[in-house]
Amino acid sequence: TVEVVRKPPEQRGFSVLPRRWAVERTLAWLTAHRRLARDYERHPATSEAMIRWAAINTITRRIARGRPARRQQKYVVTPST
Repeated sequence: TVEVVRKPPEQRGFSVLPRRWAVERTLAWLTAHRRLARDYERHPATSEAMIRWAAINTITRRIARGRPARRQQKYVVTPST
């Protein structure tokens, strides 16, 4: 079910919208797959199949890893003296 959440008319500035982070996180996971970074497909059914493939791939990698995902640490180059 998709529920559109609009900004209240009296609101000024930034405010966290309910559950928006879950949608943005999911889209980020799917967009990490190269073929989904752009819309190359001609038919919606092919696009849907690619989205399913990416979701299955993501879940399978998590199950195989056996622990929660962690971000890679940034590689810091220190100048040698």
